[in-house]
Amino acid sequence: MTHNEKNSPVRVGIVGLGTVGQGFLRLLLTNQDLYRQRLGFPLQLGGVCERNHSILQSLALPSDCLVFSSWEDMVKDPRITLVVELIGGIEPARSLILAAMKSGKSVVTANKALLAQHGEEIFGAAASQGVDLGFEAAVGGGIPILRTLRESLAGDRILKLAGIINGTANYILTRMSREGLEFETVLAEAQRLGYAEADPTFDIDGVDSAHKVAILAMMAFGSPIRLEEIPVEGIRHIKPIDLEFGREFGYVLKLLGIAVDHGDSIDIRVHPSFLPENSLLAEVDGVFNAIELSGQFLGSLLLYGRGAGGDPTATAVMGDVMECARGIQHASRGQVPALGFHVADRVRKSLRPLSAIYSEYYLRFMAQDQPGTLSYLSGVLGERGISIESVIQKGRQSGGSVPVVVTTHRATESQIRNALSVIDASDHVTEKTVVIRIEDVSMEGPLS
Repeated sequence: MTHNEKNSPVRVGIVGLGTVGQGFLRLLLTNQDLYRQRLGFPLQLGGVCERNHSILQSLALPSDCLVFSSWEDMVKDPRITLVVELIGGIEPARSLILAAMKSGKSVVTANKALLAQHGEEIFGAAASQGVDLGFEAAVGGGIPILRTLRESLAGDRILKLAGIINGTANYILTRMSREGLEFETVLAEAQRLGYAEADPTFDIDGVDSAHKVAILAMMAFGSPIRLEEIPVEGIRHIKPIDLEFGREFGYVLKLLGIAVDHGDSIDIRVHPSFLPENSLLAEVDGVFNAIELSGQFLGSLLLYGRGAGGDPTATAVMGDVMECARGIQHASRGQVPALGFHVADRVRKSLRPLSAIYSEYYLRFMAQDQPGTLSYLSGVLGERGISIESVIQKGRQSGGSVPVVVTTHRATESQIRNALSVIDASDHVTEKTVVIRIEDVSMEGPLS
């Protein structure tokens, strides 16, 4: 489908008028003159589809805006040139996007879960149908990380990236660290303030971050990624005592999404990580997001901003809509592949298992306060090639247990787990050992 008249409008259809959808609608209606100036042709609200009638009734829609009772009707309507999917979830979003592409329409979405789980099908459909797919808002809200990877850094090889890509988890860890509050207390407060969903599972268990780092890795490394192969660990188990000990060592705790290209394989994972307090990512607090990446020739780059919220996310959606509209207007769709790599030319690389990663570690033992305990712990670690960097022991409790915290030099995850399987089964400790990885995310050196 092409537009032959130079100044004819591109008519946009919106499916889903929730927080992001309404933010996008406000942008589209408020900045009509700006978009005409930037594009050289009108960007027009063609129609909306929203199943909640009270939302529709609350909106002041233009008189010429079509209201569709179903997304199927919108997709079939030739008056709608470009479809914006903002309903979220897997179905019917997947069917909607595929049907729109089959009808020759370009699509913009913010649906990270869908792309992480069914991206191969959707990216393949965009390529075969010769339409554009925009999904900047799927990662980092208003931060233009995906366009940066796809276009600005297309001439360089991306070696690694690490990001704070979930604002809810970052807000919780920031409050716990600053105020010494328990996880459950801060989570309840985050829900009250609207920073956490009523069901926060995806955010606090790292699933949302896994969706996002999968998309980032696909775009950075040109390899298909199987979401189910990404090791994921959340923040439910984090205790204030560990944040306090971390601070004594000079560390700040963050939930990170990490991806490293090792050439023949890729290391992708999501888990809480201690970072040096003077690192750039350690200073990203509250609901903000940041992604640090390294290019072979570029070196280090940090992108920082609001990673969620209706308005920041809507700006990312609008950027994609404008890019797709240019492709429609000038009959130049498909010039830049959605992932920055042609689908057929990508090379699938294996994902490294978590057991193979190489890192420094923070270990908190609840150890029996008796002679010989510390030598036992260090002996088990040493027998497995794990070198201790520092030790802190707090308190004395004759006959009871006290926290003993050890930081290690670099070791493999399998070495650590092997040692802890022995220690945690012994009479020298009273609880399962707390393990937190210490990441050197300095992009000038190797990432763990």
